[in-house]
Amino acid sequence: MGLGNLYNRSLNKVWDFVEDRTGMRKWALRPQPAFTFKPSYWTGAFVVNAFLFQVVTGALLLLYYQPSVAPTLTACGQPVGTYSVAPAAWCSTYYIINSVPMGSLLLSTHLYGAYAMIFLMFVHFFRGYYVGVYKAPREFSWMVGTLLMVLTLGMGFTGYLLPYTQLSYNATNVGLVLAIRLPTFGPLLAPFILADGSQQGLLSRFFDAHVVLIPLALAVLLYAHIALFESHGIAPPASSDPLQRRRFTEREDKQHVPFFPHILFYIIKWALVYTGVLFAIAALWPWSLPTYVGNTAVTPGVTEPDWYFLWLFKLVDFAGITPVLAVGISTAILVYILFLPFLDRSKRTHPRDRPLFIWAGTSLLAFFVLMTVWGGETPGVQITPPSVAMTIGPIFVVNAVVIALFHWRYRVSYKRRLAARLSPYPGVYSAPSTAGPAPLATTEAKARD
Repeated sequence: MGLGNLYNRSLNKVWDFVEDRTGMRKWALRPQPAFTFKPSYWTGAFVVNAFLFQVVTGALLLLYYQPSVAPTLTACGQPVGTYSVAPAAWCSTYYIINSVPMGSLLLSTHLYGAYAMIFLMFVHFFRGYYVGVYKAPREFSWMVGTLLMVLTLGMGFTGYLLPYTQLSYNATNVGLVLAIRLPTFGPLLAPFILADGSQQGLLSRFFDAHVVLIPLALAVLLYAHIALFESHGIAPPASSDPLQRRRFTEREDKQHVPFFPHILFYIIKWALVYTGVLFAIAALWPWSLPTYVGNTAVTPGVTEPDWYFLWLFKLVDFAGITPVLAVGISTAILVYILFLPFLDRSKRTHPRDRPLFIWAGTSLLAFFVLMTVWGGETPGVQITPPSVAMTIGPIFVVNAVVIALFHWRYRVSYKRRLAARLSPYPGVYSAPSTAGPAPLATTEAKARD
């Protein structure tokens, strides 16, 4: 125990010397409370780690990838020197997998890393939704985070085409049809997405968007997101107290754990865990490259996008749901999420005090999960209105009943606890006055006193 304390004191002295000579305290991120050293408080940092991993692996893949649809003399699984009809984009992907040392592992980790980043992004989003981090003064931080989520999905959509397989090409065309049919915006977006209408123009636009445009936009918004986080600090735990402060004071910040080295080492630890798990999954289940665009020797399968767009893909299978209506529904969901801070005006952040918005969030989550599984199990199968009602309807109804029961139970128990606190006789229940309940904020303040 004594040696451990001596080691910690020595390490702190060395680090204090480094901070003093480098001025590190002036550019380091702000300190954080000790209670935040739990994975649930660092879901945003996990997403950033995943993004940085994608940047590194993507840069390595760029050393070998060729964004061209022209045929190539690269072997592509055929004898050397044989002229291949496969596009250069597909052949370069084939080369990475089969000829580059550890290329299969590199490409698989990049692909699975994209899936992991999107999954972690959804975890971060729903965690923030349920604990109410979007409330004042963090409204703009939430809105910037929503735009980051949209751009992350855009990274996945544009990157899906780059291996230039027949499966990814078909799925991309389905997505393009949905985008171009947008009222007003569709015709404006079409020239920027389709370029000259050729396959090469489409691949070049997607390559530019995936490698340059979207990463730059992500970097700018990520900087804004972190700057807003630094301005307001981490959100306190969810509370039923409407008078709870939503930011820490400068004095409280000084008492928190510093970013260097404690928080940095904590994030690095989880980043190493993430990288190790990702490499293990990629080594055990390497990605298999499907056939290239235009291979007429292979029977085309059912067009199916990646899992994070399966819900929208399945929505078009519903009878009466046109592509325009499907895009309209997804746009309405996005607008709701973007302006959520101005819709939920309650000062309480605990989920039990926000039954309506918790119902909306839980219903959306269940809807996305169901539609994703449904789209993967029965892609391209038309669904009749009765089947839609019998499958989707119970989600919203059961969810409403369960949340209403929990909220009612919470209100009853809360009133009893509050009455017991205000009772002049400890342990004796004091019935509320018949003159009507006092404002909740006032009674809570008295109870705290």
